[in-house]
Amino acid sequence: MIAKLTGKLDSQGEDWIVIDVSGVGYLVFCSGRALRLLPEKGGTVSLYIETHVREDHIHLYGFQEVSERAWFVLLQTVQGVGAKVALGILSLYGGDELTQIVAAGDKTALTRVSGVGPKVAGRIASELKDKVAKMDLGPVAFSAEVTQKDASTTPDQVAAGDAVSALVNLGYGRAEAFGAVAAAARNLGSDATVETLITAGLKELAA
Repeated sequence: MIAKLTGKLDSQGEDWIVIDVSGVGYLVFCSGRALRLLPEKGGTVSLYIETHVREDHIHLYGFQEVSERAWFVLLQTVQGVGAKVALGILSLYGGDELTQIVAAGDKTALTRVSGVGPKVAGRIASELKDKVAKMDLGPVAFSAEVTQKDASTTPDQVAAGDAVSALVNLGYGRAEAFGAVAAAARNLGSDATVETLITAGLKELAA
């Protein structure tokens, strides 16, 4: 099982690259976001790899971040989402962005991806919502443990984290609270206070 490849960028196409590793060329399929971050031809490439082994082929899929690879695997647990659609979703949205979209149940955002209709978007939002709460959400996630003392944390992240914590203390599940606050934060903007996020979050939960 190939988990990571580091080598020289040999060539690339619309959704693939060839990585030269000590004279061996590996064909790797990538999301649009991963392709946009590639160096010039001949530059060093290092990608996390997800290997798909089938009776008729072995495909390698490459990602710039571990979280992106994790989302690629998770998305394919949903009926109607194959490797191509999963790559399409990850071409439009990064891991942190996708986390907030799913937690908020934002089906409209998902249908912006080619190949994702309302039914598939609904399945993604409903089936993955609880799993999002168990994922490593990354540095921009709304954590109940975030405090103003965290030098790397912005005030809006602190406010969102406090709002999530407040809703959990009121008896709501973490996934529900996260989704409600994520939706409220997108609507209210970065200047939202804890109080306004809690109020808006409660309205989201009551909707």
